[in-house]
Amino acid sequence: MTPTDTSDAVARPLAGGPRRGRAWGPGVPLPLLLPALAGLAFLLLPLVALLVRAPWRTLPAQLTGTEVWQALQLSLVSATAATALSLVLGVPLAWLLARTNFPGRRLVRALVTLPLVLPPVVGGVALLLALGRNGVVGRWLDTWFGITLPFTTAGVVVAEAFVAMPFLVISVEGTLRAADPRYEEAAATLGASRFTAFRRVTLPLVAPGIAAGAVLAWARALGEFGATITFAGNFPGRTQTMPLAVYLALQDDPDAAMALSLVLLAVSIAVLAGLRDRWMTAS
Repeated sequence: MTPTDTSDAVARPLAGGPRRGRAWGPGVPLPLLLPALAGLAFLLLPLVALLVRAPWRTLPAQLTGTEVWQALQLSLVSATAATALSLVLGVPLAWLLARTNFPGRRLVRALVTLPLVLPPVVGGVALLLALGRNGVVGRWLDTWFGITLPFTTAGVVVAEAFVAMPFLVISVEGTLRAADPRYEEAAATLGASRFTAFRRVTLPLVAPGIAAGAVLAWARALGEFGATITFAGNFPGRTQTMPLAVYLALQDDPDAAMALSLVLLAVSIAVLAGLRDRWMTAS
């Protein structure tokens, strides 16, 4: 075979490749394009409708109303408290799952992530059976310490932490698995205890993952509805958070419901914008 024949034989498959790539690049097949556009419209249309029908002229007055402000304030406080509780309990749990090997670790990880797929109402029922006045643990809390969690503000925090903590644990565990454990081993060889290495070496390394998980947990806690209304009830000024206020306002004051929905939408967009750099870095 001459050099010219050899170059032609190599050029023919190379020439065929780009043509196949162009068929799936700029020239998107119609059977894929139409469902993709329909799916995009399906996801965006309700949000656009909320923005179009929102009572923009009366929005300041709606957001400064007494009941609306109470729901806003309670939601911000309870979501922040639930996130703090998730940090205190979730970061050590994520470290345990990522850095230690014990029997049943896969089962524990599955149980930790169970609230992600568990219907929130079922989670609220489970919390009542566990921490209610006649619950497995709740009866002892009431008898020994006089602590009653259901239908209280503390119950709101517990319900929100229950559904939000898995987001934090997953984020921190993934960051811990990506972090190089040799830094901790080097600290141990220099005489640092396991806890000192965790506090002085591991925490600074995984701080971005903890921050991202905390933001996700806070946003999830802010939007929690099912477990909250089942375990804590819907009492204005005490357990009525923004999602509960939206549900109640839909019956009597749709404008207030839309105003609160806009606030939750704005928070969700802010969370996505804040995590965008982290997602792009991970990808």
